[in-house]
Amino acid sequence: MPKTALITGITGQDGSYLAEQLLDQGLRVVGMHRRLSAPNHWRIAHLAGRLELRSADLHDQGSIWDLLEEVRPDEIYNLAAQSFVPTSFSQPILTAEATGLGLVRLLEGVRRICPKARVYQASSSEMFGNSPDCPQDEDSRFVPASPYACAKVYAHHMVNNYREAYGLFAVSGILFNHESPRRGPEFLTRKVAMAAARIKRGEQAYLQLGDLTPRRDWGFAGDYTQAMQAMLRTEQPQDFVVATGQDHSVQDWVQASFEAVDLDWRDYVRQDPALLRKSEVRRLKGRATRAREVLGWQPQVDFQGLVEMMVHAELQRVDA
Repeated sequence: MPKTALITGITGQDGSYLAEQLLDQGLRVVGMHRRLSAPNHWRIAHLAGRLELRSADLHDQGSIWDLLEEVRPDEIYNLAAQSFVPTSFSQPILTAEATGLGLVRLLEGVRRICPKARVYQASSSEMFGNSPDCPQDEDSRFVPASPYACAKVYAHHMVNNYREAYGLFAVSGILFNHESPRRGPEFLTRKVAMAAARIKRGEQAYLQLGDLTPRRDWGFAGDYTQAMQAMLRTEQPQDFVVATGQDHSVQDWVQASFEAVDLDWRDYVRQDPALLRKSEVRRLKGRATRAREVLGWQPQVDFQGLVEMMVHAELQRVDA
């Protein structure tokens, strides 16, 4: 009988890549989603007939526990969250509920209902904030600079607490920025890729952005979901940083995106002070030594390949 994997946040970027990979390995995959009047299932539409969907909500403890009782998963991947950093400033309570307490409701259910299940928690490099350590690894100090990052830090520590206090096989993957053509259009990388393609095709005149100087360690989401699986299949539970070890500025991303369509970004990009974050993280760069040595994980897509993948996907969307 195949193992069962439960994925919260199944309709998101990471959930879709993870589901594909697990299904291809022969696992039964159950995706948890919130029941909405307008379902947002475009990322997983191609998995119809292979993927099982169940309705539950991390805000509602009863629905989560009922789901665990029904599914009895072997592996649980908690990818659900309010994950857009700017929104966390305008909706800090919602962010804390979904991103922080939602994970605790899940862990408590696992402890009571299926304590042998292995749990993966999606931590974030945003937890490091403006840490004095660079590059950042599993021992670097957390200096969260947004309500989102604060909620993630809380969830991260709760994973450690449940692992130590109750003996759960629970791990956190501290993933640095990871992108793909399935990224939401509100995120910077997709916004820039969309604009480059639309400007190239004459459907947009210019692109407005905020600060171009922050630096991030960008990788491909499909590579990072492979690391998630490897974390749950080690002998001993521990946390891992997942990153490329290379950082680039926002301007680097913009320049590479426009160069992919043979345009000079300086002719089309305007800076808008209204788009500046209230508290900006200046530089995030990861050191994934533990992931390489323990998991045997290595990123397969480099920065240039990622940018070109996203811009070309947007050209196909515009031309469709």
